[in-house]
Amino acid sequence: MSPEKPTTADENFDLLRNDALIRWQRRLRIAPQEGLGVVRRAIFFALVTWLPLVAWAAMKHSLVDAESGEPLLAHFGIHVRCLVAIPLFILAEATAHKVIGQIVGQFRVSGAVTDAQYPAFLALLKDMARLRDSSIPWIFVISLAIAWTLGSPVDTDVHEMSWAMTGGDFGFGGWWFLYVARPVFLLLLLGWLWRIALVILLFFRLSRLELSLVPTHADRTGGLGFVKKLPSALFLVTLALSSVIASRWMHEMVYHEQTLAALKLPFAAFVVLWSAVLLSPLLMLAPRIAAMKRHALLQYGALISEHGRLVHQRWILGKSVPPTELLDAPELGPVADIATIYEAVKEVSPLPIDKTTLVMVLLPIFLPMLFVIARQIPIRDLLLDLLKAVV
Repeated sequence: MSPEKPTTADENFDLLRNDALIRWQRRLRIAPQEGLGVVRRAIFFALVTWLPLVAWAAMKHSLVDAESGEPLLAHFGIHVRCLVAIPLFILAEATAHKVIGQIVGQFRVSGAVTDAQYPAFLALLKDMARLRDSSIPWIFVISLAIAWTLGSPVDTDVHEMSWAMTGGDFGFGGWWFLYVARPVFLLLLLGWLWRIALVILLFFRLSRLELSLVPTHADRTGGLGFVKKLPSALFLVTLALSSVIASRWMHEMVYHEQTLAALKLPFAAFVVLWSAVLLSPLLMLAPRIAAMKRHALLQYGALISEHGRLVHQRWILGKSVPPTELLDAPELGPVADIATIYEAVKEVSPLPIDKTTLVMVLLPIFLPMLFVIARQIPIRDLLLDLLKAVV
């Protein structure tokens, strides 16, 4: 199939084109009627969640100093939720919209989806679009966020809320954080988990199609190398989540003598679990690529055997070999070339994952954690130790 083959509007699937959360924000005039308007929404929700907290804390003299407990500025996690995580969750919509749309369209452009499979491909995308646009999953997400908010006892984290105490009870700032700022963060987080689940389902269903894979493709994944950039679509989501975790740990280390060693296990668990979530869509394609490799090794093995047998009969045994296309085919070439083709098939990886993929998963996880590490291990000393180990 020609790589210039155009795609139709139905093939331009993206993750956020008309999902319920976007539609509801458009009705409230928070989002524009056309496009996503991520910048203006990121600023809007950051200010709505954070400014009332700061204004109230400043009025109650608990922003910088507090008579009892710690001031608001000391609770890094609150500020990171409002000013970093919430905006990043919203900005991530633009990245996911672009990257996932390109990847899905490339299935057709690359020829992985053949003309015979095209109707099934379109039907699949229409089903996914209906699920994406359905209000039911988002009603469940909102209900879960509300239930989590109302079901959590107010005194669950008195320490984090000490800045909001006035006369032994929460003031306006505390209630605003508990019932506005934190629920907004939770809603966006749960919403992204739903969207990631949608991507996993999408790739699972794509893997069930009779994809036309190329065993000798240079990307060593049968021609599906373009899916390796999928984690970059969720780079900002990962950065937001890791920033919230790192900010909370930083507070514990600065104000409560938490040690870096005590955080190793929870951090390792976060890295493993979240990496598994992000790589799950790619793992959906692994059985399809592995099956292609198994069949191709047999087929190309038989081809090479026949080619080698004819060459052996003609040039070693000196027998007359009748004219055959196998020996004269220019695309196969001499014995060395056809052996190279077989080696290319052997090098196929069932996992469409490379170093860049892992970087897009791990980099946003580790970046915020550098601030936590630097609290007890100065970055300068750490770099010097690494340099000494290398040199």
